[in-house]
Amino acid sequence: MSTISITMTDAAGVTRTIAEATTGITLMEVSKQNGVEGVLGNCGGGAACGTCHVYVSDEWVDRLPAPDTIEEDMLEMLEDTRRDNSRLGCQIRLAEALDGLVVTVAPPSEY
Repeated sequence: MSTISITMTDAAGVTRTIAEATTGITLMEVSKQNGVEGVLGNCGGGAACGTCHVYVSDEWVDRLPAPDTIEEDMLEMLEDTRRDNSRLGCQIRLAEALDGLVVTVAPPSEY
């Protein structure tokens, strides 16, 4: 597996770069491995809880595959924190094309 660099702003507003994020795993997994505050991944990656909700920087939104219907349904439940650039980290599989990805952890939803 190769690695890529990801810049994340966590729930506390701290921005850091994860310089060796392993490709082939999800953004949620690499966030948990690196202790990114605010990414819980309570459902283990099943797009069923929204605890890995992130905002993808505008320059990256169109580079990601579109969310499937399961992810869209979960994002709809997060209406109080959802934005146009909202995604679930468990549904973003890291690949070399995502080297330099920039995301911000969304605040907890009332959901």
